[in-house]
Amino acid sequence: MRQLFFVTLLALTAVSAARGAEVSFLNSSGSLSADLPFSEAVRVGDTVYLAGQLGALPGELTVVPGGIVPESRQTLENIRNTLKAHDLDMSDVVKCTVMLADISEWGAFNEVYAEFFSKPFPARSAFASNGLALNASVEVECIAAYSD
Repeated sequence: MRQLFFVTLLALTAVSAARGAEVSFLNSSGSLSADLPFSEAVRVGDTVYLAGQLGALPGELTVVPGGIVPESRQTLENIRNTLKAHDLDMSDVVKCTVMLADISEWGAFNEVYAEFFSKPFPARSAFASNGLALNASVEVECIAAYSD
């Protein structure tokens, strides 16, 4: 996970340097605890890279009880709230990366995901991940873009 973070950070730096785009660190939605050592989102030009979100209630460090369905719903609500805080919505999302503690729950996650996104769907990757933070069942990170 750390390696992915550093690769992403390196890519952001390269994009910024190559295009001279302004980089803004965004931390105003309250969906993540203020004590965490990362920004909830980073804007580079018209692109916004959201930090991974878990199914925790805003500002808390405990995932909601009940497993994949309530966690997925809370995760996507957290993403929606973060986007809204920065004048974006779910239709502005262009890419999601989904990490599941148990890949057999992919179908259950998809059912909840379809409640938050509609056609045309963002590009998406999903994979199994051992040991998500807070012993979560799911983590989702997204990339969104401001449109003209």
